[in-house]
Amino acid sequence: MEVKVKVFSVNKTLPYDASLLRINFSLPQINEIALNISQRSTVSGINEIAYALKALMLTDLTTLAGDDTAANVRRLCVRACLPFEPQFFEKSFERTLLPDIHCAAVCVYPARVADAYKTLQQYGKLDEISIAAVATGFPTGQYGLQTRLQEISYAILAGATEIDIVINRQLALIGDWEGVYNEVVLMRNACGERAHLKTILAIGELGSMENVYKASMVCMLAGADFIKTSTGKEAVNATLPVGLVMIYAIQEFKRRTGQIVGLKPAGGVRTVRDAIAWITLVKETLGMHWLQPELFRFGASGLLDDIEKGGAQWRRAAGKGLSNTQYTTYSKIGNIRIKNTQLLINKKRFFLTDLLNER
Repeated sequence: MEVKVKVFSVNKTLPYDASLLRINFSLPQINEIALNISQRSTVSGINEIAYALKALMLTDLTTLAGDDTAANVRRLCVRACLPFEPQFFEKSFERTLLPDIHCAAVCVYPARVADAYKTLQQYGKLDEISIAAVATGFPTGQYGLQTRLQEISYAILAGATEIDIVINRQLALIGDWEGVYNEVVLMRNACGERAHLKTILAIGELGSMENVYKASMVCMLAGADFIKTSTGKEAVNATLPVGLVMIYAIQEFKRRTGQIVGLKPAGGVRTVRDAIAWITLVKETLGMHWLQPELFRFGASGLLDDIEKGGAQWRRAAGKGLSNTQYTTYSKIGNIRIKNTQLLINKKRFFLTDLLNER
């Protein structure tokens, strides 16, 4: 199978700067801010549909199991391409929306990248849905450096366009941040311009919020395109307080260097309500322009299941019809303005286009 070579605009490696690692924050205050944001993230009814579809389009649909097969990965890719049955769209949405509503990426082990590439190629989605591969000895990272670097090259040659690497937690826990930086630089170089680099911090194994902040900074200095919370295999994965600390690092890094880095919470984002809380957090800190696949992703395997469970509720909402007042409320989504949104409603159907697509 011939793999199409792609070239991407990627973040550049910056010199190691220990001054960026200086941090002083109050953990109780971080928790309080995260709790307040969580309490403001409650939506219902038609508004929840908007957020659910937005979350879907920001999702890296993931399978990272020991029993993954070509058939499993094919099913995953088909779900990413066509998250809803066409019959559902005939009843609830304008059918022409079907090609535009899909996951942002699929995420698999390097050995399964070729299977994902083949399926996405068959469905004509290679330019719309990215192929992410976990690499560098995922999830532990306890492999020799050369082996980890070779795994990146193997995944890219098989068709991966994004590489989710795990950082060396051993170096992080002994405070060797320059050592972490040097390894990630080599991983950035291994990706080159052929793949975006997402760095998994494994926050549940870093020991403190200060270490989460420092790990975020050294990965961004090394050229990461995204910083990612977790492997999904740790006891503690994506939480809003951790996300807030990583966002503070992204903001400070942008202020000091002008370089923009994306965020990917992974592990623990299982429901639409979880996703809404994260979307609200990003909207209120980084801004609406961050809510696009180039800058924000969910790493999830169960989120799509929860979105699908809401399908029956959506059909009931569509059947009831909605008033002009509800149209206005929906178009604003609280403080979120929807750009170029079309919502046509009658007694049986409602149509959504360019959902929350504000750049």
